[in-house]
Amino acid sequence: MSTPTFTKINNWLEDKGVSKRVLHHEPTPTSEDSARVRGEDIAIGGKALLLKCDQDFHLFVISAAKRLDSKAIRKYIGVKKVRFATAEELMERTGLIPGSVPPFGRPILDFQLYIDTSVAENPRIAFNAGSITDSIILDIKDYLEVAQGEVFQFSKTEH
Repeated sequence: MSTPTFTKINNWLEDKGVSKRVLHHEPTPTSEDSARVRGEDIAIGGKALLLKCDQDFHLFVISAAKRLDSKAIRKYIGVKKVRFATAEELMERTGLIPGSVPPFGRPILDFQLYIDTSVAENPRIAFNAGSITDSIILDIKDYLEVAQGEVFQFSKTEH
């Protein structure tokens, strides 16, 4: 069953004329599970993370193969504190559960969007689209064009 967020993303991408691959699959709570069911390298996965930066929430998208560098975020945005939103804060602000957040700010989710350079270097992006059972895969050029996020490096290599 599709969620309102999935429907909103799907309609928005269709309105923009963006070609996409849509997959309905078993629940994938982790990036590794998602990569496996999509048949994609984990690096293609776009992990969307809602972070509280001082008093404001912002959305950050990073390759699933990377780790967040909060120091780079603090420096770039000019804030003192950065932390992950709690599951409760995420639900309250988006209506979504962890692992289901799509990599889009406005008009899909009402947040400033930041995209890590690790995402922009890939040929495409695959992401959970409002649920952990719906994925969408887009050409990276199309994603960057419609997402309109600020691109900078805020990732570290996973070890």
